[in-house]
Amino acid sequence: MKRKSIILILCCVFGLKGLSAQETFKMMFYNLLNYPLQDVPTNRIQYLQIVLADYQPDVFMVCELNNENASNDILTMLQTINPSYSKAVFVNNTSDDLISDQNDLQNMLYYDSDKFILESQSVVTTIYRDFNHYKLKLNTLEQGTNPLYIDAIVCHLKASSGFENEQDRLQMVNDLVAYLETFPSDSNVVLAGDFNMYTSSESGFQELVDATNNITFTDPADRVGSWHSNATYIDVMTQSTRTQTGLGGATGGFDDRFDFILTSENLITNTDLFYVSNSYKVFGNNAVASCFNREINSMECGGGIYSFPIRDALYNFSDHLPVTIELETNQTLGTNEFVRQKPLEFIDGNMVETTLRLKFNNQSISNQTLNVYDSLGKQVKVLNTHNSMYINEDVTMLATGMYYIVSPQLNMKPLKFVVVN
Repeated sequence: MKRKSIILILCCVFGLKGLSAQETFKMMFYNLLNYPLQDVPTNRIQYLQIVLADYQPDVFMVCELNNENASNDILTMLQTINPSYSKAVFVNNTSDDLISDQNDLQNMLYYDSDKFILESQSVVTTIYRDFNHYKLKLNTLEQGTNPLYIDAIVCHLKASSGFENEQDRLQMVNDLVAYLETFPSDSNVVLAGDFNMYTSSESGFQELVDATNNITFTDPADRVGSWHSNATYIDVMTQSTRTQTGLGGATGGFDDRFDFILTSENLITNTDLFYVSNSYKVFGNNAVASCFNREINSMECGGGIYSFPIRDALYNFSDHLPVTIELETNQTLGTNEFVRQKPLEFIDGNMVETTLRLKFNNQSISNQTLNVYDSLGKQVKVLNTHNSMYINEDVTMLATGMYYIVSPQLNMKPLKFVVVN
């Protein structure tokens, strides 16, 4: 009887533990380097796809996006990785209208709509470039009674060294700080951007971390200091990925920390939504001293978790590296995440020479269509399912490479296959 009681208690303990779900979300910021007007190398989006397919951020924040068509192209590409990706409404920069009115560099946010709901977006104008504010609500079971919000703010501060440029950055930051005065003091704020700051002693950075502000930011990496050309900070450096000229952007080699994700202080101490300790990473940075002043795809920058193909894709796409963090909540997502049979699967594997053969495990797919996209996000083929549980499709007309099968009707992850003819 005593043994049965102990077993019952253990079952209750582990049962309750199973009910206490924890969800982790990945956030990434990336300076896209004048995309797509910077057209060397050609077809740059293929390199961005390699990066995003590897990391698969739940929230993807960018700057230096040129136009709305480009923002839509990136969304199409993202949806080949995960059809649940959505994006904010594209808006042109307005802050420089009185200076030059050159609206080529915009900010944007993409997100997994299974996990987040975009509640609102707004613009904070400055003397030079906008701050873009995106209010996201977590799609949790408790959102009706205990909603959790993330205020994601994306920015691109004035570039270049010198006192005047530092003062411009400070004035831009002051405009943001004034805007944040209207926020509840316990807001969960993430500030992501290309700060173009050379040291944490710069007045603009000091204003962001000022403890007297309504929203005080902190560096989750805990790596404040004088970053410029200081190999001590190699682990948080983000620019430049290159020394070669002709690719656009900076060419000084790996020696600066310009790109950041800062969090409001309460995201460090919260219990319902919080920063995951040690999750701040510069994607593609292996944190090796030999990488200082080198190209990110060089042998000197290897020897860590980021492989040559990843570093080479980063090299070809931008002169910056992305920055990533993870946030965690103790609430449960509102979407069902139970393991279920895949609606369709390959019969002979996903390495295809001449004939793509699929089996359907879900009758609801009958009389529908499947779209096939290439690695650039371009639709190249449509498959008709008809009434059969099988499909055999000739793919000899497709070039060698990776392709994605997407169902417009079903919420399923794309199926990847490789043509090897």
